[in-house]
Amino acid sequence: MAFDINETLAQMLSAIQNSVGENWPEAKSAMNDFLERRKARLQLLAEFLLQGLITQEEFNSRLEDEKLLLDSELHAVAIITKSMAQQAANAAIEVLQNAVITAIKIL
Repeated sequence: MAFDINETLAQMLSAIQNSVGENWPEAKSAMNDFLERRKARLQLLAEFLLQGLITQEEFNSRLEDEKLLLDSELHAVAIITKSMAQQAANAAIEVLQNAVITAIKIL
């Protein structure tokens, strides 16, 4: 079977989706963008290994770099998601506080 970068990226997205579970909606766009930006590099790495231009060890080392980049991207998504949740909670509590303060002023 020949290497197909598009099929591989689709499988990578599926693996990410399975791993992040219910958080997939928040991660989907960022992960699609990340893999699309890395597509040419990942394909080149695969082709270099398949053609014998780099060793398995060199390939693994470069994949480890890619894994660290992906990990950083996922952490950024998690931070943004956490920040959004905190903002939403703060906004909701602020509404409650304002409603109670308004009710107190009316009394």
